[in-house]
Amino acid sequence: MKPFVIEEATIAQVHQSMKDGTLTCRKLVEEYLARIEAYDQQKPKLNSVIYINPNALEEADALDQKFIASGLSGPLHGIPVLLKDNVDTYDMPTTGGSSSLEGFTPEGDAFITRKFRDSGALILAKVNLHEFAIWGETISSILGQTLNPYDQTRTPGGSSGGTGASIAVNFGMVGIGTDTINSVRSPSSANNLVGIRPTIGLVSRDGIIPYSFTQDTAGPICRTVEDAVRVLDVIAGYDQADDETAWSIGRKPASYVVFLKESGLKRKRIGVLESFFGTDAIHEDTNKAVKSSIEAMKDQGAEIVSLNEKIDSDYLVSEVSVHLHDLKDHLNVYLGALQNHAPVHSFEEVLVSGKYHPSIEENLKKAMALSTGTPEYNKRLVERSKLQTQVMKLIAAYQLDALVYPHQKQLVCKVGGSQNERNGVLGSVTGFPSICVQAGFSTPSETAPIGVPIGMEILGRPFSEATLIEIAYSFEQATHHRKPPLSAPPLNK
Repeated sequence: MKPFVIEEATIAQVHQSMKDGTLTCRKLVEEYLARIEAYDQQKPKLNSVIYINPNALEEADALDQKFIASGLSGPLHGIPVLLKDNVDTYDMPTTGGSSSLEGFTPEGDAFITRKFRDSGALILAKVNLHEFAIWGETISSILGQTLNPYDQTRTPGGSSGGTGASIAVNFGMVGIGTDTINSVRSPSSANNLVGIRPTIGLVSRDGIIPYSFTQDTAGPICRTVEDAVRVLDVIAGYDQADDETAWSIGRKPASYVVFLKESGLKRKRIGVLESFFGTDAIHEDTNKAVKSSIEAMKDQGAEIVSLNEKIDSDYLVSEVSVHLHDLKDHLNVYLGALQNHAPVHSFEEVLVSGKYHPSIEENLKKAMALSTGTPEYNKRLVERSKLQTQVMKLIAAYQLDALVYPHQKQLVCKVGGSQNERNGVLGSVTGFPSICVQAGFSTPSETAPIGVPIGMEILGRPFSEATLIEIAYSFEQATHHRKPPLSAPPLNK
């Protein structure tokens, strides 16, 4: 019997090892904690973990006792989860990465946190994000800058970059990001991972620090499509505390796992959104990887359709997305409901406190002057509706199962820079589902010994997650682009 290897381990492998008697939840947690100890604050000093669950080993022991008594306690029994630190946990602080909420522990769990616990999972740690999820480089006043494990001169994407970097180096088994514009898919692209942004309404946002209720959702960030799908199965579904989830009734299958089909690309019609590719030298690595990935889809039986529809992702971010217009009003809903001992209770109090990273000051001040319900806001909502119809017409006219394009036209930015030319806004503004999959790597360099990861997005019509999973899994099984970074090798045991 082969010994259990923690690096790149999957949920299915962990459960099989538990059944074989070669692994306990305690042993699994100890190994992840050892890797965090070795690599998060020591070389390569990724700086991704904000808070480790102090009761993790005791909780692991309790799960092991349950297993001895009655076997697996749920679909994620004993699986260590990394939560972005804007997801409420009743037993650990939730800060949004902001010093203005430092040390604050909410009264209850977020809906998805409860779903994890009910499934037998263990919340191992809370991880870094771009403060209040406001942008894409993953820098916060609580922890500072998180680094990309494939190239420590670069950011890990964001805003869920702490989840991305941590899952890439095997600090936990599965992770959660939140996504208002790009923030599940950006770190997935930048860290050679799989990220699922579900249709708005499939996953509850209750208990998650909001940015924009119009565009926010949470989704899995994992090393494999299968693990991401197993997480989606657990967190998806109706929650009376989030009205939008009523739209999921009758549209969510009993399980998404049945759509993990190696033949999932056969006879799928996939449209390539040509306007989402760059045309300059800086775009060459990305274009090469994604075009090669599209050829791989074709080899697996997909029919590829070139689309010349002009959609400008930068225009969508600056002129259609309502993220900054929503921020003040929607964050106030969360902050205003916090119990009395919370350090801040409004957006304005955060601003007045000065307890935030300078990188978000401009956006905070801009958002302070904006609001929902204004003529400009309503105009954007009209543009959003037009975009939804435009994408649906495109899918209908060409009889497409999905659209594909690079998540980001150029490589993830360097530390100190700002993300440019990200295409994830199409999914976030429409609210349509998309999955970011590993498309390969850039040319290796001195700072990126195996190259910088490149991600490809697969987008579909609302509640078409099952079809997207078929495509993503079939592609993954045909290409096997996942490679762990060299910066965090196996520990000597």
